Amino acid sequence: MRSVRVRILATLLVLGVVGVGGWQLLPSDQDLGKTIKVGTTDEVTSLDPAGAYDAGSWALFNNVFQSLLAFEPGSATPVPDAAQSCGFKGSDLLTYRCVLREGLTFPSGREMTAKDVKYSFDRVKKINSDVGPAALLDTLKSVDASGRTVTFKLSSPDATFPFKVATGAGAIVDSSKYPAASLRTDNGVDGTGPYELTTYTKAKKAVLAPNGSYKGANKSAGRPVELVYYGNSAKLNTAWKAKQIDVAYRQLPPDVLAGLNASDPGQRVSEADSSEIRNLYLNTRSGKPLHDTKVRQAMAWLINREQLAASVYEGTVDPLYSLIPTGITGHTTSFFDTYPEPSVAKARALLAEAGVSTPVSFTYGYGLTSGSAAAEAKQLKKQLETGGLFKVTLKGYEWTDFQKRWATGKLDAYAVGWVADYPDPDTYGAPLVGTDGTMNTGYSSNEVDGLIQDSQRYADRGDAEQDFRRLQGDIARDVPAIPLWQAKEYVVSSEDVVGGQYLSDGTGVFRLWRLDWI
Repeated sequence: MRSVRVRILATLLVLGVVGVGGWQLLPSDQDLGKTIKVGTTDEVTSLDPAGAYDAGSWALFNNVFQSLLAFEPGSATPVPDAAQSCGFKGSDLLTYRCVLREGLTFPSGREMTAKDVKYSFDRVKKINSDVGPAALLDTLKSVDASGRTVTFKLSSPDATFPFKVATGAGAIVDSSKYPAASLRTDNGVDGTGPYELTTYTKAKKAVLAPNGSYKGANKSAGRPVELVYYGNSAKLNTAWKAKQIDVAYRQLPPDVLAGLNASDPGQRVSEADSSEIRNLYLNTRSGKPLHDTKVRQAMAWLINREQLAASVYEGTVDPLYSLIPTGITGHTTSFFDTYPEPSVAKARALLAEAGVSTPVSFTYGYGLTSGSAAAEAKQLKKQLETGGLFKVTLKGYEWTDFQKRWATGKLDAYAVGWVADYPDPDTYGAPLVGTDGTMNTGYSSNEVDGLIQDSQRYADRGDAEQDFRRLQGDIARDVPAIPLWQAKEYVVSSEDVVGGQYLSDGTGVFRLWRLDWI
């Protein structure tokens, strides 16, 4: 179905020997029911899959809901999960059919049916939340349910559709518990994933218990887990140092990550290459200060990624020069090729051609809980104001407010991290720069949209490479977004917890059930 070249480096810096297959030691009887506490700075914006399209929410969805398909560790090929089998019917890539696994039951005891699957997909598209995943299902025309068979009809050929089914956009909910045309607003979750959500307190914690009725791709029984949410990296680090949590994931402060050492006692460290990126998005709408393409190109001439990576992130991220990150099919260095080094002179010349008055004033918004976002904003302000060409006003927002502001086009410029929905270059196309994309910059290009659609026609994903190369050249020319950096993935755990490397492996799946005591 595909030939995605994903470079996944799982360099385990551990005190002891551990392999992908896991430890040979078994947990003691007293540890079987002991809760593993996992700390993170990610925030859950909604417990309803139709109303969330962010890393924190999807990390929880991975564990409490099932999709028809799932990604196994280190694999770019989705495998059956809630489904018994799935596949395209015919070579035109317009019909995708799945047969549901038997015996799947919701927490109420009611058996999942194909109608629940149809209901789940239909409501995502019908609700079409500003901060939901409906855009990910843009090629889905209709869903039919008959017996245990679900048939998806697509509006255009889309070889990436199975990948999308395997994401949080494909989470299957109990149709008797979720309203068809609006979001569920209580703290309940009714899914069939490896875990049941027993307690949830917004911005504080989510308590998960293994689902004894689970049937799916996962073959290992998980341990009880408590997700603890921290308002910023410093608070997460304080909790880690005080041993209030057993695992720290997303995001310890850069100076802490830079100082991690394999010889440090009492902890295990998993470091992996990541397909997570961060871009600076620019509001291109008419009447906005960054509407003119030459103004945005001038900004691109002023960005110094190496300085940003070194000064703010202390080398724990890598400078990124294109929309698609290193290790993913089609990656280029289009922004380096077009803007090889910062140049005030070239930026000034472009602004003069645009006939705009300088300094060009605009507001830069950022999320207050997003790791080093405040320090990053200050560094970008300094770079963009070099030469007196721009005047940048910084404004931080609480995460949910920040997300809604960019989703409704209210911000001039904003930097957002992007965790891949699935291991394919398509996840960096339509959602980020396609017309009506998730980042909602107002940018629309018939050429870019055409390249995105053409790329989806290839069952062998390697054949789409040239489309993505051309797309990245167009983005470097039009500049609706400026790539900043590509992350590395770090997970730190206490020495008696293993499996931290499975919390992130480049597929965007958060596998809490792989954590275990030794």
